[in-house]
Amino acid sequence: MFASICLLAPRVQAGGSGYNVVVIVNTLSSNSLALANYYCERRGVPPENILRVQYNYAPTDIADTTFTNVLLNPLTNLLATRGLTSQVDAVVLSMDLPYRIIAAGVGVNGVTAALFYGFKTDPRDVFTCPLATNSANSFAGTEEIFRFAKPTNAPNSSFLTTMLTADTLANAMRLVDQGVNSDRTFPTNTALLAKTSLVANNVRYQSFDDAIFNTRLRGNYSLDRTNTDAVSTFTNLLGFQTGLPGFTAASNLLVPGALADSLNSFSGWLLEDSGQTNALEFVRAGAAGSHGTIIEPCNYVEKFPAAENYFYQARGFALAEGYYQSITNPYESVILGDPLAAPFATNGSVSWTGLASNTVLAGTTNLSLQIAAGATRTPLQRVDLFLDGKFLQTVTNLAPRQNNTVTVTLNGHATTYTVPASATIKSVASGVTALLNGAAYQALTKVVALQHGDRLELQSTDTTKSGAQLSCTVTSAIGTASALTTFINPARANFLDTVAFGLRSYTNFGTPTTLSVFSVLVTKTNGSTVLLAVTNTAGNSQFTFVQQLLNLINATASLTNTDGLVAEDAQAGGSQSYFNLRARAPGWGPAGIKADFAATGGLFITPASNLALDENLTDLEPRNHLYLSAGTTNQTLTLALVTTNLPDGAHELAAVAYEGTHVWTQTRASAPVQIKNSALTASLAITNADATTAVEGTFTLGVAASATNITLIELFSAGGLVAAVTNQASTVFNLGGSTFGLGRVPFYAVITDASGQQFRTTNFVTRFVGRESAIPIQIFGPAPVQLLWPGIAGRLYDVLAADAMTNSFAFRETLTASNSVNTFWPETNVLNTNIAQRFYKVRVTP
Repeated sequence: MFASICLLAPRVQAGGSGYNVVVIVNTLSSNSLALANYYCERRGVPPENILRVQYNYAPTDIADTTFTNVLLNPLTNLLATRGLTSQVDAVVLSMDLPYRIIAAGVGVNGVTAALFYGFKTDPRDVFTCPLATNSANSFAGTEEIFRFAKPTNAPNSSFLTTMLTADTLANAMRLVDQGVNSDRTFPTNTALLAKTSLVANNVRYQSFDDAIFNTRLRGNYSLDRTNTDAVSTFTNLLGFQTGLPGFTAASNLLVPGALADSLNSFSGWLLEDSGQTNALEFVRAGAAGSHGTIIEPCNYVEKFPAAENYFYQARGFALAEGYYQSITNPYESVILGDPLAAPFATNGSVSWTGLASNTVLAGTTNLSLQIAAGATRTPLQRVDLFLDGKFLQTVTNLAPRQNNTVTVTLNGHATTYTVPASATIKSVASGVTALLNGAAYQALTKVVALQHGDRLELQSTDTTKSGAQLSCTVTSAIGTASALTTFINPARANFLDTVAFGLRSYTNFGTPTTLSVFSVLVTKTNGSTVLLAVTNTAGNSQFTFVQQLLNLINATASLTNTDGLVAEDAQAGGSQSYFNLRARAPGWGPAGIKADFAATGGLFITPASNLALDENLTDLEPRNHLYLSAGTTNQTLTLALVTTNLPDGAHELAAVAYEGTHVWTQTRASAPVQIKNSALTASLAITNADATTAVEGTFTLGVAASATNITLIELFSAGGLVAAVTNQASTVFNLGGSTFGLGRVPFYAVITDASGQQFRTTNFVTRFVGRESAIPIQIFGPAPVQLLWPGIAGRLYDVLAADAMTNSFAFRETLTASNSVNTFWPETNVLNTNIAQRFYKVRVTP
């Protein structure tokens, strides 16, 4: 028997762990089963957190009623019946499930979006795509813990939902790997924000500077912007955000943890030929996560991930948290990837004290834990106890302690906030924000504070000082409280200057007549002026006439230096046209250059007044961050575990500690234990199955109890209850491997006697493999050919051979592996001695 082994070493997950995920698998798809098994193995998803559904409709679209009956209702029922409602935050759809919901006459939504915040009514023509009513996502931009900040317009439950899929099972598994392998690796690769030449597709560029500013303040993330239509020339990026309808990406474009998407019309048409490149191109290129829209979205930035997604990743938020925080109206979205992937999660430490592997627990047992923060700015706040992946009890939850104090000193001016009763991290952040924005204090500091969950963004309005001249110090103190549990930390000791360029957007309307005049008076920061004008002598259209002045601006030598400006992003849109003016040098100072437009003869422009290029003022002002947190950096905890109401037998006992910030990174320590409060025991015996089992075969699991008064024997596996018998002390369950699919699958039994006492058997774990090509083969030749493959001693293997001309495999021989490392098989009767034209398979014989 092969039992599962519970690791004593801590595991770290931002935004949750496998305990907090439900995986939905389509049992009619072998790929869906195999991918779900793979994901559950890599993420430690408990077997009861798997929802098995039968979906035999189109792999793209699902009717709204079918969605409700096949996916939504079974999901909510699973959570309720298995006691997981308050534990599960994320849902993963395992390929060969639909990604688009169609409700006739009502609208079209993405499946991941509907599971996030409900179906949003959107009755519209395909090419008329305003934002649907009630589709705003209240979770977006909050930087809060999802469990306590779920979207307010979700009709029932809300889940951070993603889909794992690709064009092949291998690529879908790679998608999983690119997420899991990225955890807490703190990659130094650069993520790129690409502004393309396609004006309608590059509309997200105005959010680039804010995200870059914030990641620079984090100090642990390389985010940059570029002007390019290229994709294929880049490699080894941590992210790529662009706006192109069609492109090709290199297979090594992206590294583990990378987030990438393109703003186009049909990037969410995953299995359809829309004529545009879909999100799976980024999956093939190595993305851990991507995004697409499942119907024509027009170019509403609210329907696509903002660049701030990369800042959320830099903070340590998990993939799904970042995506749903960065999309304001995600109802047309499909989000791909592992929701738990978190390259910038901070390690904590949790360890059991004196709890050896398979310790026997009985009655009320006193246990001890040691917890320690991974950094002073990420204390541990809460510890929960889980048994077999299910929440059991909260051990501690350290809120900000009443009468703790936090002091902020900006530019030499100090102010202190005292924590009130019943405070939370968010409420303390709100209190400190209000204090900093008080009129008298703000007059001294010239700093504006903006709250984002547990983070305060500080913006200096003092035009006389650079960031280096603006100091910022903080102090956390116990005050009159009995313990210090409230902390404040700055991103840096002084403010940071911007690298953004000043910008202002303009709109033209009206119809210019012949001899209309369009002019601009540019006033530089040194006071010198440049007057430019064009006359519509040829009777040109509005856009053509406007473009004449823009071309003149860009060709004027006195405006091409670092104290000048550039006209860009010109776009015609019906009866209007649009363009931007941008300062040619970064910073708040160069953005002071002004432009005063005037037009005659039916042409109008707004704004026309003499304005500086500081429309993006908040991206230009020196900036800093403050972070609030709560908890302890090091503590020993003791708890009394009452075992009398728990099943006897084998269990996994886990302590999960949560980071005391809104990132809420989890650190887990697990240990296998035995509970014994009665004489009841049971055994689980396996026939025709082993550590590796042929998925095409059948096998039996026999369960035998030590007592005769047994009322129920239940067998559990991936997806929960597999089979049950009543009023028998022993039974044999006959099972087929194809029911469970390729991959690692656990089995265990629970026995209940007449008194209600239960016993849980040790897990039996097998890895189902396909019989043919299940094992990698090395070929040595020429004749006689020798095949080399890892074998299991005593197991039978079939050897098959084929000629390349026919590609038809024929059985050659069955043999028994003589050792558990390598098995040799020499073939002397070779039909074609050129082994380059000959193929072999080795398959497991059940």
